[in-house]
Amino acid sequence: MDFKAALNGFQPETALVLGSGLGGVVDAVEVESRTAFSDIDGFPVSKVSGHSAEVIAGTLAGHKVVVFSGRVHYYEEGDPAAMRAPLAALKDAGVNRLILTNSAGSTNPDMGPGSIMQIKDHINFSGTNPLFGEPTDKRFVGLTTAYDKRLRKTFRRHAKALNIDLHRGVYMWFSGPSFETPAEIKMARKMGADAVGMSTVPEVILARFFDMEVAAFSIITNYAAGMTGAELSHTETKDVAPQGGEKIARLLNAALKDGL
Repeated sequence: MDFKAALNGFQPETALVLGSGLGGVVDAVEVESRTAFSDIDGFPVSKVSGHSAEVIAGTLAGHKVVVFSGRVHYYEEGDPAAMRAPLAALKDAGVNRLILTNSAGSTNPDMGPGSIMQIKDHINFSGTNPLFGEPTDKRFVGLTTAYDKRLRKTFRRHAKALNIDLHRGVYMWFSGPSFETPAEIKMARKMGADAVGMSTVPEVILARFFDMEVAAFSIITNYAAGMTGAELSHTETKDVAPQGGEKIARLLNAALKDGL
């Protein structure tokens, strides 16, 4: 089926993309429809544990949303534009606002596991771009204000009201799937990165290509390589993510209830 058929006449206002370990956010959604990525024409299918890869349409805090519970990453098939079809479908369905979440490693000693960080900017260290091969001049997307200032201000206001410590920082995209080395993390810190991860940046670039407003958050699941001496694992990501996920859920609920 196509994406609009999956929505079954429902008209969402905002789209949410949930990262590793954040599937519990959908529990608060009053579900209108639920469809696997694999059942929608042109949608990719994730094979990463912790990503259920479903499209859930419904109401969250009185706000009409469509949730991508899971995403497909560049490292799965070597395709930086893996999420282009889902984001194009959102735009075609009239959705103009995208809120992204991910799990990330912290390079900041003061931002430990369980923290949440509002992304204010990013560094694309992957060496690739989801707009490779785009034939039109639209490929020259400006990213000076990639992360919408109004949305960032709105979320900060609600975080303060909820007494949630909302860090702000720069996210660096590494290609994955292997974790970064201690030397790479030293480099990332010197380049100004506050958190590192394997997603989100290609979706931000694509969303801006489609003229969508974007906000994004990292849930800190660990200190980055070399900061504690411990080895990193995806199990740790999945185990710790729900701690920050609870804060994200509260923040999203308050902002959506207020209409964003």
